[in-house]
Amino acid sequence: MRGSLWQLGQSIIRRLSEADKKAVARRYFASEADLKKTVLYDFHVAHGGKMVPFAGWSMPIQYKDSIMDSTVNCRENGGMFDVSHMCGLSLKGKDSVSFLEKLVIADVAGLAPGTGTLTVFTNEKGGAIDDSVITKVKDDHIYLVVNAGCRDKDLAHIEEHMKAFKAKGGDVSWHIHDERSLLALQGPLAAPVLQHLTKDDLSKLYFGEFRILDINGATCFLTRTGYTGEDGFEISVPSENALDLAKAILEKSEGKVRLTGLGARDSLRLEAGLCLYGNDMEQHISPVEAGLTWAIGKRRRAEGGFLGAEVILKQLAEGPSIRRVGFTSTGPPPRSHSEIQDEKGNNIGEITSGGYSPCLKKNIAMGYVKSGLHKAGTKAKILVRGKAYDGVVTKMPFVPTKYYKPS
Repeated sequence: MRGSLWQLGQSIIRRLSEADKKAVARRYFASEADLKKTVLYDFHVAHGGKMVPFAGWSMPIQYKDSIMDSTVNCRENGGMFDVSHMCGLSLKGKDSVSFLEKLVIADVAGLAPGTGTLTVFTNEKGGAIDDSVITKVKDDHIYLVVNAGCRDKDLAHIEEHMKAFKAKGGDVSWHIHDERSLLALQGPLAAPVLQHLTKDDLSKLYFGEFRILDINGATCFLTRTGYTGEDGFEISVPSENALDLAKAILEKSEGKVRLTGLGARDSLRLEAGLCLYGNDMEQHISPVEAGLTWAIGKRRRAEGGFLGAEVILKQLAEGPSIRRVGFTSTGPPPRSHSEIQDEKGNNIGEITSGGYSPCLKKNIAMGYVKSGLHKAGTKAKILVRGKAYDGVVTKMPFVPTKYYKPS
């Protein structure tokens, strides 16, 4: 365990304070014997993957290249991530849309079949239980993916509300896709490489869209989405076909798409200004405070009807008291829980994620500050190990996104 934590400490966890390390350890780490393994575990090890405990799974933090090089390669060429620790599930039944709308902020009914969106599961106080990418496959079939670290609480939350909904005559059932694995293929080579493995024309599949199609001889759920800011795909593949698909992707890329681990995934999502649940979103943070107002459907803003709607709609009308913002800074990279001060030394907020950007070659971070101090260009001081360094509120994403959208 100490060796694994040390490796992790050299990448993600080095950004955390001692107190935060203990909290993360309690939340994410288990003994080796308790850890689950994806079907690609041996494949990762054979390719030099450094395996660490994460959310109850043994996952690769990096491979033979450095996290810095791996991050840059994903943006210049491509990266393939094993994200099979995440939980995919389907809701089916004629009332599946109306059921889900009780739990999330998205206008699910307004989605066209074969399209999806980022959304947030909220609690009664308007806080975030988890964020999720949901897709309306058909009017009676919703496919969604929830975070590995939130799986147990998410499933319990959904099940509790489903029982009550069905008891009132609602038609909805679910299936948890534990028989499938999930690969993310990201970067400029993602589409040309994947096109070699399917007869379907990927140029007609845009960001946020979903298809069920044959890839490398297996029936896959394909979503044009990701967690890097790059163009790319998440591929749900039957687990018995996952290894062959992973090998085929690497082979067709002629070595340019590399296996990429959790370390680079964290750097990439931070550069893209994307939230990490447990850091940048929590049970006490609302979607409005988190800067995800755009994810609240127009109809939902008018009608409500989801958990915590009263709190969230009030924040939309009056403005939230705190807001998530980006920062660039001098000195050592800010850590989670680093204090943010104004230029007079008054506390105005806290960093939630921070690090050194491999692509921009400078410190970047995100955190929450008091409303009114959230405008780009606002100067601040960020405390790292007790010393104050200059910081400035910066628009996100830090690295421009390259999502594939209709021109």
